[in-house]
Amino acid sequence: MEWIVNTMQNAPELAIFLTLALGFAVGKIKIKGFSLGSVTGVLLMGVLVGQFGFNISPTVKSTFFLIFLFAVGYSVGPQFVHSLKKEGLPQIAFSILVCAACLLTAWGAAVIAGFDIGNTVGLLAGANTISAVIGVATDTINQLGISAEQKQTYLNQIPVAYAVTYIFGTAGTAWFLASIGPKLLGKDIIRQTKEYEASLGGSLQEEDASMEYAYDGTTFRVIEADSEFFQQPRTVEEVEKILLKKGWPVYIERIRPVKGDILQEPTAQDRIRKGDRLVLNGPIDSLLADASFIGKEVADIELLDFRAEALKVIVSQKEVIGMTLQKLKTCKQRHGVIIRKIHRGKANLPLLRNVRLQRGDVVEMEGRKADVDRFAQYMGYAERPTHATDILYVGTGIFLGGLLGSLAIRTGNIPLSLSASGGVLIMGIVFGWLRSLKPTFGAVPEPAIWLMNNLGLNVFIAVVGLTAGPDFIAGLKASGISLFVAGIFVSIIPMFIGLLLGRFVFKFHPAITLGACAGARTTTAALGAIEDAIQSKVPALSYTTTYAIGNTLLIIWGVVIVFLMH
Repeated sequence: MEWIVNTMQNAPELAIFLTLALGFAVGKIKIKGFSLGSVTGVLLMGVLVGQFGFNISPTVKSTFFLIFLFAVGYSVGPQFVHSLKKEGLPQIAFSILVCAACLLTAWGAAVIAGFDIGNTVGLLAGANTISAVIGVATDTINQLGISAEQKQTYLNQIPVAYAVTYIFGTAGTAWFLASIGPKLLGKDIIRQTKEYEASLGGSLQEEDASMEYAYDGTTFRVIEADSEFFQQPRTVEEVEKILLKKGWPVYIERIRPVKGDILQEPTAQDRIRKGDRLVLNGPIDSLLADASFIGKEVADIELLDFRAEALKVIVSQKEVIGMTLQKLKTCKQRHGVIIRKIHRGKANLPLLRNVRLQRGDVVEMEGRKADVDRFAQYMGYAERPTHATDILYVGTGIFLGGLLGSLAIRTGNIPLSLSASGGVLIMGIVFGWLRSLKPTFGAVPEPAIWLMNNLGLNVFIAVVGLTAGPDFIAGLKASGISLFVAGIFVSIIPMFIGLLLGRFVFKFHPAITLGACAGARTTTAALGAIEDAIQSKVPALSYTTTYAIGNTLLIIWGVVIVFLMH
């Protein structure tokens, strides 16, 4: 053990990786469905390992934090810019007010409890589950005209307050919005939400509540047309229209006539005669139901010998931006293609007929390769699987963001600036938006975004924990109880204010209010709990805009809270 400790002290980078491994292991442990998560797990393991004392360069911490912030900005960029349009203004105003409540309640609680800058920053970060506040506030504290010893004291207190307040910030917020929130927004919210879904093109009937929820993947079956319906020849268009009326869309992809060669790509006017074999493409439930109408399923390996493809497409073509899903569903370019999911930021949209597409939405589709390629070209840019990240784009964005953050305005002896972290966040938003305008450059694949987010943030948090380790226990003993109580106050009050604002000021639909509250607080766990509680994905419609605004403002509050307390 002594040899291991000495080795890590001589090579402190090993302590970082040990902390990451232990932290992710602890973060996965679930007790009655609740887990600490990787960030809190890494922080606590960093504190534990840090008891042995390690000297780690602050450059390591800041480098990984800037990578994380760029990834955050890049991810929310399209939603952030789109929200600035007229239809997004109410949700922007809502987000600003809720985020202001988060800042002011943390400040008020700190003043009442007598917390100093370090504890207040940790309180704001933990109670609002916005870990990036720690890094932004750290940069700002280092700019203050105080002694190095005082700065280090503040910095060591931040992880203590964060760890104490984070647990309720996550679990408490999800519980409050999913359990108490619906009761504060009126009676029978599930019925109200079904009615709202109907206004968006859904149905009050639970089994028909969406456009394509039944789709669980593309299935191809060969059916022989031997029913009475084919006593006379029928066109492909005629058969597909009847199949659509019977349920979800089912497409005829290939035909083997009783006499003649296989029709590789049937046209709408091609005729189907009794005894012909058809390749049907659609969800399994629909295919099983439609098989009896058409005929019997048969095995025909040769007829099924073609390529199918699953693809993600970034919406970027002008003619489809703002298009409803109903119009998209019926457009001729879509023939043969099944839409599985539509992602907007971190949320999956409800596939309701009157929901409109936005620039930067990611549409998951499946079908025969030729059909998918045609539809992808119509929609925007096909995001084909790749392992390559445009490092030129990422590096330039971080560099320019750092330069932007270095610009300062002096107020007395205090330099006011976004700091490098704030500048990189803003530049990440700009670069993410530019990528949505022209998806042919600046590619950062989803796995790379995940790595930049998780590795960037968790290395930063690991160094914070390792550095603060020796003083953590003393700080916990001194302020633990008061911080926990303050954390409950700071977590719940802004959400209560948000519910009142949504109901009485903005007059949002209850489901939209709940989604907006979860988004403004950037708590994805709460969104999932809300969707389960009200049995609908409608809250995702307001989560994306408010998440983009909230994620940006709450991080910037790390600068503001330091100046308020100073």
